[in-house]
Amino acid sequence: MTPAPKLTERLQGWLQDTLRVVLSQYVANGLAVSLGLVLVMLAIFEAAGLAAAATASVGVLITSLPDVPSPRKRKIMQMLPAPLLGAPLFALVQLVRQDVVLLGVVLVAGTFLAMMMMSWGKRGGPICFSLLFSLLFSMAAPPAGSLENIALHTGWFLAGSVLYLLWAVLSTHWLNQRFRTQLLAECLSSFAQILRTQAQRFSEQPDHQALLASMLQQQATLADALQNTRDVVLESPTTAARQRLAAMLLSLLEARDHQLACDLDLDFLLEQGAGTATLPALQQALETTADRLEALGMSLLLGRTGAAIAPIADLRLPLAGLLPPRSAPANKLAPDALKMETPDSVALLHNMADRIGHISDEAVKMAALARGELSPELAAVRTQWQLFVSATTWSWKPLLGQLAWRAPMLRYALRATLAVAAGYVISLHLPWVAHEYWILLTIVVVMRGNLAQTLQRRNARVAGTLLGCGFVMAMLATHPGARTIFLVVALSMGLAHAFALRRYLYTSIAATVSGLLQAHLLLVGVQSTFAVGERLADTLLGALIAWLFSYVLPAWERNQLPGLVRRSVQAQVKHAELALALLGGPQTSDLRWRLARREAYNSLSDLTLATQRTLAEPRQVRPPLEPLEALQARSYQLLAQLTAIKSLLLLHRPQLDLAVATPALAAAAERIAAELAGSTAAPPSATHPVAGQPYQPRPDPLMAADLTPWLLRRLDLACAMARELRLAAARALAPNP
Repeated sequence: MTPAPKLTERLQGWLQDTLRVVLSQYVANGLAVSLGLVLVMLAIFEAAGLAAAATASVGVLITSLPDVPSPRKRKIMQMLPAPLLGAPLFALVQLVRQDVVLLGVVLVAGTFLAMMMMSWGKRGGPICFSLLFSLLFSMAAPPAGSLENIALHTGWFLAGSVLYLLWAVLSTHWLNQRFRTQLLAECLSSFAQILRTQAQRFSEQPDHQALLASMLQQQATLADALQNTRDVVLESPTTAARQRLAAMLLSLLEARDHQLACDLDLDFLLEQGAGTATLPALQQALETTADRLEALGMSLLLGRTGAAIAPIADLRLPLAGLLPPRSAPANKLAPDALKMETPDSVALLHNMADRIGHISDEAVKMAALARGELSPELAAVRTQWQLFVSATTWSWKPLLGQLAWRAPMLRYALRATLAVAAGYVISLHLPWVAHEYWILLTIVVVMRGNLAQTLQRRNARVAGTLLGCGFVMAMLATHPGARTIFLVVALSMGLAHAFALRRYLYTSIAATVSGLLQAHLLLVGVQSTFAVGERLADTLLGALIAWLFSYVLPAWERNQLPGLVRRSVQAQVKHAELALALLGGPQTSDLRWRLARREAYNSLSDLTLATQRTLAEPRQVRPPLEPLEALQARSYQLLAQLTAIKSLLLLHRPQLDLAVATPALAAAAERIAAELAGSTAAPPSATHPVAGQPYQPRPDPLMAADLTPWLLRRLDLACAMARELRLAAARALAPNP
């Protein structure tokens, strides 16, 4: 390919990626936040003036942080803790604002309280920063002269919070269908990236280690995106449009399982060094499917419906025409490439093509559902969707689970509290006019629960502050009016909100603009200018303190990994038990298996992310990575084997001898549970010996009258993989030398 077409292709790819971001749920949510902020600030500005609007904007800010795409039901309960806990902290800082010692005590206690909100995981994170911003932006306001002024400021704070809370509930209802579509489109794009990574394994001389690491990362990203999507897409699938999206999501989950199963056959094929003549065709099929899934996702983002969505053509027939015949060619004039194929490798190529064909089938099905040509089948989901979504109620259990000296959240809270205390004391003794709230703000946004994210945010925060300060200086030089500042604050806050989890540099720039302009509004009449040099110095100091205190009371990932390994193994045991259960009939729900499969993927995702975070930690505290990577690989392989068995039980049950299959399934489930429990007295397999089985070609389900031998072989391989997984888990849990 010449340079010009390559440049054109890259430009088109960049435009597609940019359009995908612009049309994503992150930007839509950020725009909704911006619009809500503008409406609330302008309403209060017109009714009560600039000072009231500036204080109300702080209430809007802290209430908007938990406003992310989420289920409509209990939306208020998701966001309510922010203003309920933030308002007292805001008022308390105002009360002690002029007492240096009391203010320090409030800051330390408030920081610890806020950080412990991280015990609730992804739900607690936004609440944590809401409380921190309530403390710090209250410090940015001039000291109140009386209790009446404090009550007035707190009242406007609450007014902004309540008005935005109402806006968030309404906007969530208005945008619910759009969020469903955008979240599903993101999952389609993530899965397409996985298919492309897998396709690279079919290329000549691939870097398998790098591709494996990339695949694990992409699987973790997809697992996280899928849970967010489940929470929204599977909520109350009561209308035809919602049911179509829910059915597409379930079809995507099936395609992911087939992709994992395809990896099993590919590993064997690469070990044998066979099939090289046909691998490019399979690689092209995967890349074509990835392209079509991305195109389907883009159609959803563009709002296309019905016939406007392009159908996806089935790849099965083209694939079948490119593959060698199942038996060795008798024709002596057959191409040399076909002569090189052994019967086993030919059968294996057909097996892999069948798996890729299943992925193509699911892509065809998703397009047909999107076009309205296929009716979704969601009886179980319609009645039990609550089982698929994340919990939305608040309980004390997550917090109580972190009240131990070795608990990562407690150590994170203590570490951040000590950093804030040190930053506050240092800010009182600086040679320049320090803005202590800016130093503390830098500390809390840079310091994260692990060193990897802290280092990443440290650099982005410094760069973002420098760029944001330059923008604010240029803007204030034009002496803008209050309404203009409101608009810029709203837009920058929406941008910061949109990219908080995607591109922190953008968030840092936008948050700097928003924070400086909000402080400017709060200080109108007291101080209307600021020095860029001093703000940058405050930022550098805050980032340095956050980085240094990351090594105080550290919670290294090696201390969390054993719990994640055990959780993953237990999830595999539960998934194996339900995957090998022979359902009572076609009408029997497989809901419990689907839930167990979700937990297996989610636990693996958490383990993968923790393993990757260890790379940023000091070498002397890193655990050995090879056992952890082997554990993840074996876990995905076991999932793939069990998925192949489950699909056999669901799709080809009439072709099984149940008198043989039923006890074999029960024995295999018992064997896998014993293996993963680490039992040395595991019961013998009721089928064939586990170890040393040669590869056996997969029978054609359309031609074979009895698939029981194939089922028995898969059960033996699953038991063998469970043994490998147990050994990998034992190595991962072994004490570090």
